[in-house]
Amino acid sequence: YAPGSTFKPFMALAALETGKRTPSQAIFDPGYMYLGTHKFRDDVVGGHGTVDLRKSIVVSCNTYYYQLGRDMGIDMIHDFMKPFGFGQKTGIDLENEKTGVLPSQEWKRSRYKKNPAAGRWVGGDTISVSNGSGYNSYTPLQIAHAVANLANNGIVMKPHLVKIIEDGGTRARTLTVPKESYRIPLKQQNIDIIKDAMVGVTSEPGGTAYRAF
Repeated sequence: YAPGSTFKPFMALAALETGKRTPSQAIFDPGYMYLGTHKFRDDVVGGHGTVDLRKSIVVSCNTYYYQLGRDMGIDMIHDFMKPFGFGQKTGIDLENEKTGVLPSQEWKRSRYKKNPAAGRWVGGDTISVSNGSGYNSYTPLQIAHAVANLANNGIVMKPHLVKIIEDGGTRARTLTVPKESYRIPLKQQNIDIIKDAMVGVTSEPGGTAYRAF
């Protein structure tokens, strides 16, 4: 499934980590953004007015992420999101886990290799991806895993159904996931900014009805 607005906090974190935005840097959202002659609309007619990074998460401002995606480019988005597990199998102890799609220019070229014209990445593709739609395709588990990785301050643990295996004879217990898989190098101050905004999502007027922390 396309993740929709659940993708936006990760885009905001990417903006801070890559230096594309600062917390106080704001845009004016009139309710749309033009790319060439195409008009990408916000979900609020008239827009959200002045929007900084925190407000962009709290009110789920599409236009903020349209502009951010345009400035980042698809490959920067792809490279930042991959360590969080988007478009990757988590390795959970279940059969037939799906991979999903974390789009990039290379992915689209490969998908449409028999039709190179259709496989050309265009600016509108990036705008759609940056808003959590477009070619994005992830399992609900991948979204939950990504949020857990953010909540754990970049420490990645493989998800599992069984926590401990106990030997029937000796009663010895073995953890199925004894240690972290890896760590995503993130600045704690940036993580804290995103967490604070996500906590505020349901507490402010116009906030989107989801809460992760």
